[in-house]
Amino acid sequence: MAGLLQVLVGASEKAGAIARLCRAEEPLFQLLVAEKTGTDKNRRFLQDFKTLADVLIQEVIKHDLGKEFPELQGHIHGEESNEFKNRQGDTVAVQVCNTPDDTAALLLSVLEPEQEAAELLAAAVHRDVTLGDAELASVALSIPPQDLAIWIDPIDSTNEYIGGREDVAPVDGIAPAGLRSALVLIGAYDRRTGCPVLGIINEPFYRRDPLTRRWQGRYHWGVAYGDTRLSSLSPPPPRPVPCVVLSRAEKGPVQAALGPLCGGHLRFAAGAGYKMLCVILGLADAYVLSEGSTFAWDACAPHAILRALGGGVVALAGALQARRVGDSGPPTELVYNRPLEGAVGAKCWANQGGLVAYVHPQHLEAVLAALV
Repeated sequence: MAGLLQVLVGASEKAGAIARLCRAEEPLFQLLVAEKTGTDKNRRFLQDFKTLADVLIQEVIKHDLGKEFPELQGHIHGEESNEFKNRQGDTVAVQVCNTPDDTAALLLSVLEPEQEAAELLAAAVHRDVTLGDAELASVALSIPPQDLAIWIDPIDSTNEYIGGREDVAPVDGIAPAGLRSALVLIGAYDRRTGCPVLGIINEPFYRRDPLTRRWQGRYHWGVAYGDTRLSSLSPPPPRPVPCVVLSRAEKGPVQAALGPLCGGHLRFAAGAGYKMLCVILGLADAYVLSEGSTFAWDACAPHAILRALGGGVVALAGALQARRVGDSGPPTELVYNRPLEGAVGAKCWANQGGLVAYVHPQHLEAVLAALV
């Protein structure tokens, strides 16, 4: 049995390949952009193809993890429901079948009459992924899978994925929008405590090959379990004047409070996962969000990597309240096993009250001091 980390990375690589396939193969790409063009609606299936791409990636990850680690089955959670209604009004549960032909037939029941699209997707679902990563293969972990549960965000920043912009110029290495911000996020957390312990971020659209012009991806991982802190990355050096990355929709008072702290180094980007990745890579020192508009599946994987690097993700509202009453202790970190009381549907898993993602504690303290 392959190690849990290797299986998670392999699943993320297959997911990234499917995300790229949907943009590279014309039968799939035309479905992907159908919503954007708004033309020829009668030949489209009732649900948006973008949602099927999301769901299929999610179900592939669930299938591949559950196959290797049966003790995880029933504890692998994702953003999307896997049920669709087809043109006949029948409910179809999207899943990975035993053979490519069976999976293609199931997908065709949703995509009909798009048979070529169904066959392309089924082939990608059943294709084996080989990881040629010697460093990853050498990692030995003694994490009991039966103690863990998984959060999946199959395509974080879906709108940027659909829009597909490739011409967005980075600002100090941070892409404000575009395909670069579309990520696959897989995070494992302790079922009992809710603490994130293992995370993988896959960048399906990291760069284009200069010869083939095909997109190439890359991945990052981190482990924070007990006394173990391992990552494919090294902690970035702290800046004396922190750079903070925000959503363009962030409130004006928050931007005004953080601007002087950053000496004009406020940056903006799409996608919660991508903004946390910017902190992980040292492109920014903190990601601040004042609204409860992210969810467990957005934050779990990046949070695990940040913990592996010595940082974390704290609940912003709670941290500010603690500072206002004179509590100078470590702020409460987000956990991933507690649905919000009284909430329904996806809102059960919202990161209520916003968040701050950071690597270096002094940057967290500087952000909180600016916002109190």
